[in-house]
Amino acid sequence: MSPHDPTKLPPDLPVPGDDGAADHLKGMKIPSIALPSTDGTYVDLAAIKGTLVLYVYPKAGRPGVDPPAEWDAIPGARGCTPQSCAFRDHHAELQDLGATVIGLSTQSTGEQKEFAATNHLPFVLVSDSELSFARTLDLPTFEFDDVTLLKRITLIASDGEIVKVFYPVFPPDRNPTDVIDWLEARS
Repeated sequence: MSPHDPTKLPPDLPVPGDDGAADHLKGMKIPSIALPSTDGTYVDLAAIKGTLVLYVYPKAGRPGVDPPAEWDAIPGARGCTPQSCAFRDHHAELQDLGATVIGLSTQSTGEQKEFAATNHLPFVLVSDSELSFARTLDLPTFEFDDVTLLKRITLIASDGEIVKVFYPVFPPDRNPTDVIDWLEARS
């Protein structure tokens, strides 16, 4: 048996459906909450001027560490590493479009630092481990092993106002090109 590779998506992942849990987000303001980030600072997402691409993911995998058997059966759970690596690979294009890319999960900053370093991410990840950001916006969540995790969603904000919501996000590794297409069509 080969070791788990979180950068690869299994071919038989269940496709998440749109449950309406993100319908209220377009037009909302990004809340002013300082979140710890992988660069050692606190980031107030509401203070980011211009275009913010905030991709929200449940929980990043670790190379060689198998996820629980039932993880892949949860629609939309698997794919955090492929999504993050795709944002890494398209980061220059997104910057050229004036976008600031930030990833957000409920994982600890320590876990996120390890993940960012392992995958050479050129942008920061922020931790919403207390769910303060998620609860303020009423982001979609799910429960797994008695832990509340965020469903995969990407928000585009312009000067602090959410102008586009990608939900559900599937397949996760295509999300950055969908964002680029939307940004190019908008400009």
